[in-house]
Amino acid sequence: MTDHVFYPWAAQAELNPAMIVGAAGSHFWDDNGNRYLDFSSQLVNVNLGHQHPDMIAAIIAQAQQLATISPTVGNEARSELARLIVERAPGELNRILFTTGGAEAVEHAVRLARSFTGRTKMLAAYRSYHGGTGVAIGLSGEPRRWAAEPTNVDVVRFFGPYPYRSPWGTSTPEEETTAALTHLRQVIELEGPQNIAGLILETVVGTNGVLIPPPGYLAGVRALCDEFGIVYIADEVMVGFGRVGQWFAVQAFDVAPDIIAFAKGVNSGYVPLGGVLIAERIAQRYDHTVYPGGLTYAGHPLACAAGVASIGIYERDGILHHVRSVGADVLGKGLRELAARHPSVGEVRGLGFFWALELVRDPAARTPLVPFAAAGAAAEPMAKVTAAAKARGLWPFSVGNRFQIAPPLTTSADDLRVGLEIIDEVLEVADGYVS
Repeated sequence: MTDHVFYPWAAQAELNPAMIVGAAGSHFWDDNGNRYLDFSSQLVNVNLGHQHPDMIAAIIAQAQQLATISPTVGNEARSELARLIVERAPGELNRILFTTGGAEAVEHAVRLARSFTGRTKMLAAYRSYHGGTGVAIGLSGEPRRWAAEPTNVDVVRFFGPYPYRSPWGTSTPEEETTAALTHLRQVIELEGPQNIAGLILETVVGTNGVLIPPPGYLAGVRALCDEFGIVYIADEVMVGFGRVGQWFAVQAFDVAPDIIAFAKGVNSGYVPLGGVLIAERIAQRYDHTVYPGGLTYAGHPLACAAGVASIGIYERDGILHHVRSVGADVLGKGLRELAARHPSVGEVRGLGFFWALELVRDPAARTPLVPFAAAGAAAEPMAKVTAAAKARGLWPFSVGNRFQIAPPLTTSADDLRVGLEIIDEVLEVADGYVS
């Protein structure tokens, strides 16, 4: 049934994908009758859950009125979605270049920064992922980049804050902030600020660990970019649109970047959509100068109609408040209680509906359950943890030595508690590796 499909990020002959035949809310099920509680929102994108009737109705209505049209002309759905997003964005972010996904949004964010500044270098962090296309994968600071190299991207990498595994041996979040900003300043000075077009940073690092920036870090990044004329790009493809309980995650840290790349949660992936929020001072450069880029399906009417419906659902159903309150009182509290019972949990970290359990073999030494970039037999412990979760009806988001949690933002407190009970059982598998 899948013989002719070439799957991403997979060795084709070793893959045996589940055949999904239906979904509703926070659950989906396969052709064997196995039902899963979705604790990954698929790829951290199905923010409003599966088969939301209002989303489907909006897509149908748009298809009946105007199914598709060129991005070179206007359409009501695109204009309305742009207005709704801008009204909820921080700072002077006032215009939107629509794309069809997150990687394209990153590509155009970088193009804007380079075109606007006339510089070429980009600063990007280790432990980051920005997408699978040319520039985006070249910026990414994680192992999936390796097989794509050389990427020919003019990029310089820096270390972001990671208090649990501090590169600088700090002992408090405040010390980590100071050390990370000192390091970043040094990188900028050594590379020549006059050469640096932009800095791209996941507001909350996603696939590489759900790393929450310590107090003052993002404000410090903003200040350095202002000092040296560097365009600050916030990659919010994964954490935008409610994942941490704010429209944009930067709002949880009271920071306004120059550009935000978004996708995923803007319409929960019901139709592919992404975009670049652009500060007015940058967008004005192209009022009488042609912007060098575009996409055939940018701002597709069906996708934008789903986005308009999505924002309406967020506000009508109080989704952001739900994420903040239930994320803290149920997910955060519950995960910390699990950590106290399981020696394999080295650290719990997260915000809203985005959390990670960092699993270890030795809690004192903080030895990861599996080595960095583990594959084959070395990755077996995490493979068994993941398999144990799926066998119990929970679909997790496992990466490296981390068991990450990112359920749909509509998930009820009761369903979250069910998931936590399953994780409690699953962690016994990880505990078996603790020395």
